[in-house]
This record gives sequence, structure tokens and C-alpha cells, in this order.
Amino acid sequence: MRYEELVGHPGVFHAPVAGNAAAARAMAGVLDAQETRRAEGFRRARDAERHRVAHVLLRLVLGAHLGEAPERLVFRRRACPGCGGPHGKPYLDGHPVHFSLSHTADHVLLALACAPVGVDVEAVPGAATAREVLPALHLREREELTGLADAELAARLARCWARKEAALKATGLALTEGAEEPYVGSAGRPAQVPGLVLTDLPAPGGHRAALAVAEPVGRRGP
Repeated sequence: MRYEELVGHPGVFHAPVAGNAAAARAMAGVLDAQETRRAEGFRRARDAERHRVAHVLLRLVLGAHLGEAPERLVFRRRACPGCGGPHGKPYLDGHPVHFSLSHTADHVLLALACAPVGVDVEAVPGAATAREVLPALHLREREELTGLADAELAARLARCWARKEAALKATGLALTEGAEEPYVGSAGRPAQVPGLVLTDLPAPGGHRAALAVAEPVGRRGP
């Protein structure tokens, strides 16, 4: 399995799907029954490959980090904050490490941290898609993006969406309450989000990525 830790961002790993599909199939024995069923349930082979690469990567990196055999790791899910069902944020049984996965097209990102963490990678959409998504954002973000030329609109919306997804994953909310909050901004630097450290990550061409990590309670502002 070929993956790399992002330079300047310890604990954040990138793996290409195409370059790892065969290796992930060969290592599929490390996955548990639920992960295997999910991979086998996809209609498109490409989606199954992406799922396998992501979850084999997760097990390999966590196993190496914890000194555990990857196939022995047991994952659980917290209650969903939206409906209370058993499909909330995943966690590793018996270990305090936090993690987050994201994948799109040919790319998988994984982040590990000692505090709640969220990572997201987004492909820059077409202008028409960007305009469809725009009304879902925070009012200030809509104001920042309205009136931009197509190419700039799409790039900045992808950056904003990656930041927002990362922040919501770190809090465990995902998109259960919509995409309006929190305000993360679309400009060159992320807006400050209370309780989180939000950072833009280097991303492959045509993509935007972001990382959010919960601040220690003692360091949070009023």
C-alpha cells in the first residue's frame, strides 16, 4: 500500500486510489465483516475500490501508530447527534486516538490526532454545481462568493466546503444540521471557529482540502 504523510502536517496521510486498488484488494483480509460487506455492496467497481483503499489505509496507519495488528482493530460508532441512531462518528474501541477519513475521486485523506479531528478533500465542482450549492452556505459566505467569475467561484466554494466539512466532522455533527454553520469563510485563510483549529491542507490539482482539530479545553477562549 503506497501512502504518504503530508509535509508540514504530521498525522495527515494521503493515498491515491488508482495506485492502491490492487494492493487494497490483496490486503482486504484486514477488513472486518462490516467493511467487507460495504465494499461488496457498491454497484460501481470504482466506489468499491475507493472504500477498500480508505479502510485498508485507516487500519494500516492506526495499526502502525498503536503497535497493533491492523486486522485486530475494532471500530464502533457513536450515536448520531441528529437522530440518535447507531451511525454517528466512528471511534476505535479501547484506544483514545481520534481519526477522520475523507475521499473523493482518486484521493483518500486520513487524519489522526489526540483530540477530535475532521479532515475533508473536495474536487472543485463545475460552476453550475457551485451555484446550486451556494444557497446552503452561511450568509457571509454567500456574500463573499456571489458575483464571482465561474472559475473563482468554483475554486473558492470547494475550499469553503472542505473547511466546513472538516469542522463539522471534528464536532461529530457532519451535515446533520445543514451547511450554514459554522462560518468558515472562502478567502485565503479560514475564519476562526470557536473551539477548533482550522487549517487548509495541500491538495492534488483540482481539489481543496482542510483539517479541523478541537482545541484543548484549557486553551479555548470565552
